[in-house]
Amino acid sequence: MELAEAQGAVLAVLRATRAADLPRLLHWMRTSNDFDDFMLSNNDVMLRSIAEDLRKCLPIEGMLNSEHLAIQRSLFQMHQHPEPMIHVDAFLYDDDFVDSLCEEGKMSRNYCVACGSHKTAPLEFISHSFSLMELKFLYQHVLPDLTGKALVDVGSRLGAVLFAGCLYSSAFQLYGVEMNADFCHLQEMMITKYQFSDRVKVIHADICTQALLLQNADVVVMNNVFEYFLGSLEQARAWEFISQNVRKKGLLLVTVPSLEESLSTLQMDIQLSQWVEEVQLDYDVYMDKDIDREALQQIHLYKIV
Repeated sequence: MELAEAQGAVLAVLRATRAADLPRLLHWMRTSNDFDDFMLSNNDVMLRSIAEDLRKCLPIEGMLNSEHLAIQRSLFQMHQHPEPMIHVDAFLYDDDFVDSLCEEGKMSRNYCVACGSHKTAPLEFISHSFSLMELKFLYQHVLPDLTGKALVDVGSRLGAVLFAGCLYSSAFQLYGVEMNADFCHLQEMMITKYQFSDRVKVIHADICTQALLLQNADVVVMNNVFEYFLGSLEQARAWEFISQNVRKKGLLLVTVPSLEESLSTLQMDIQLSQWVEEVQLDYDVYMDKDIDREALQQIHLYKIV
């Protein structure tokens, strides 16, 4: 059916609807999620397919045993999160998927604060990956045209930033630096399956060994990369290395959370005003009622001065 014919068919349905029901029908059309699948682009579908493939390779929380140990050790050292947390990878599981898991009893949004009672409190959800919405926001509204540019994702984990960069941007090269060998293997599997090898490269290494890569980058992305995996001293060491090597004038640095928040608990002498200038973002570009504006506001963009 051609566009004009389809438009005529929709108008015909509206004209044929009882006058008393027409307001309800129009309200449904404006607010229903039933049209979501029709709004997806081919790139959206491919990214969701990658997430589905990765879900099959990971436990429900999207974490590996080695990662559990690193986080538990780090939190014990920092004493920053006394409340129970649950790790849900936003790239693998959107809110609707989490809701379905909760309905099936495979996950809960609450924990009992007094065992044996009905007194409960919301669990703190932690994600170390961007969601599909956040990835589209990153490449379509945060970053400029990346034609001919090189992007480095520090702690690339499952590769969401890299794969989305292939699909939603014209970046010449996308590098992921990841310390966990198992996550590197998963990324390589997706790179091979979806034929991203001409633009995506994953490096199994500590970012503190990649000075040249950072010095030559045009964009650096850091999403919760140190906070939950390193103790305070290790975090300070990593940030010192980043601040010394992410120095190319005009380079764009994307962080979650803000630099101010990441550095606030560390005793460091990094003068942000002499290193970066924050670029104000428009967090209202999405007017959809289901958009998690709070999640978007965690994304910060800086330009190296």
